[in-house]
Amino acid sequence: MVSESLDEEQPASGDVALSGVPEGSRARIVRVEGGLGLTSRLTSMGLLRGEIVTVLRGGERGPCVVQVKGARIMVGRGMANRIFVRPV
Repeated sequence: MVSESLDEEQPASGDVALSGVPEGSRARIVRVEGGLGLTSRLTSMGLLRGEIVTVLRGGERGPCVVQVKGARIMVGRGMANRIFVRPV
């Protein structure tokens, strides 16, 4: 499992999974916990460490919809649970 963190130290207590960010909130991607396949897929979609995303749809069920660099991206709940962000 690969964990790419924005800070090379331990994760900050304010980091949350993307799936837990309320709709309408903005957050910066700080790390992804997953294998090479997951990190490559997210990179190809523009979900990179350091990018700021706006959560357009979250909630308890279904995929998350985020906006990054003007594009809307749908991320499955499983993936969203492995993307850790810090509110901005």
